[in-house]
Amino acid sequence: MSQATVIGQPTAAVIGAGPAGFFCAVALLRGECPWRVDLYERLPVPYGLVRYGVAPDHPEIKAVSRQFDRVAGNSACTFLGNIEIGRDVSVDELCRAYDAVILACGAPEHRRLEIPGESLPGSLDATRFVGWYNGHPDYAGTGVDVSSDTAVVVGNGNVAIDAARILAKSNDELRETDIASNALEVLRHSGIRTIHILGRRGPVQSSFSTLELRELAELAEFAPASDPSAFLLDAAGRTELETLCDGQQQRAFGVLESYSGEQRDESRPGRLQFHFLCSPIEFQGDERVTGLRVRRNRLEGEPGRQHAVATEEEFTIECGLVIRCIGYRAVPIPGAPFDESGAVVSNQEGRVLEGEAVIPGLYVAGWLKHGPRGLIGLNKKESSAVIAKVMEDLPRLPRKPGGGPKALRQHLQSRGVRITSFDDWTRIDTAEKERGKSMGKSREKFRAVREMLACLDVP
Repeated sequence: MSQATVIGQPTAAVIGAGPAGFFCAVALLRGECPWRVDLYERLPVPYGLVRYGVAPDHPEIKAVSRQFDRVAGNSACTFLGNIEIGRDVSVDELCRAYDAVILACGAPEHRRLEIPGESLPGSLDATRFVGWYNGHPDYAGTGVDVSSDTAVVVGNGNVAIDAARILAKSNDELRETDIASNALEVLRHSGIRTIHILGRRGPVQSSFSTLELRELAELAEFAPASDPSAFLLDAAGRTELETLCDGQQQRAFGVLESYSGEQRDESRPGRLQFHFLCSPIEFQGDERVTGLRVRRNRLEGEPGRQHAVATEEEFTIECGLVIRCIGYRAVPIPGAPFDESGAVVSNQEGRVLEGEAVIPGLYVAGWLKHGPRGLIGLNKKESSAVIAKVMEDLPRLPRKPGGGPKALRQHLQSRGVRITSFDDWTRIDTAEKERGKSMGKSREKFRAVREMLACLDVP
């Protein structure tokens, strides 16, 4: 769905068709100046984190894709899938073809604990685990062993809750979702009966959303619990909760506290246990994980700046699976200056920097700009702020030939790059829904790029 570029009409390439990229496209298309926008994506299909990061039992969050559909259907916007920056096209080539290039590729890698035994089988990062149950092509071959009776989830944010909830839910609770069928089959044979969730600081400093916490009380086979002592706050903790935390944080604290007084529910044999002020210090096991050694912490510092300090007290959790949900990090984009210390593209308010100098026409948005933080909706405001800088700069940007984007696409095709369109995505979308329907599910995703492309070759 595209149109010829109007003479004098500025052109933009947005790299990454996830939330940040789509919100950038929205801001460009709704501005006073009529831009021509090409939306590039490494995979043949759009939506990024919405498709591959949102838990399968939260379809309501994926509804934002309908808004993205309208953007991609705009005649001034073209989706160009199956194109990887650095492999198929360079940042320099893009900058020569477009008036503005906005990098919005996200933060695809996980952070590490950097403790002994972290690479043992049975230790999984959130990127791999979430990609596995969501059918991401990069993680289709991931092995997840759920044969032991105990699992540990390290982290105190919503990704940790998602991981724990997927482990805890029965097949009846998951079978009609778009969870990958291979993951559903593995989980059907799960022996896990206890899930520990570890946070290095206290419940006041956790990043759980109230809605996600309340969902845990509705699990069919697992009951949530937390240690009452974690809610005996000192003066600094009480001040932080009452004066510095917003209403959502206070409500989340209340839900966690309510789980501390619950008696064991015999009708739900599984246990989902929260531990606060705990830091993993060593994975145990020779050939695979058999346990996790943990050190207790205490909090020090002023309200709002409390940090965890290790104590001498330690304990061990015997387990066969540990999922590390401690955050994501961006990776360098070939041809774009990268700040390794912050794991972001070097920038000033979204304008990419080479040293201290701004690179004209090159911008960055989303997690690649400011690090992995915030829910999907936060990208809308921050992407709009970056596009405001693009609009501000437009009179000073070196304008490119009107046929630049078209010539670049032709050049990519001459190299043998198979470019997928939004119409191609709708065919893949229809095929996945049909596959799911035959299994009694809402969708069964293709878990390999070659399968997606083969689907398009069917008459």
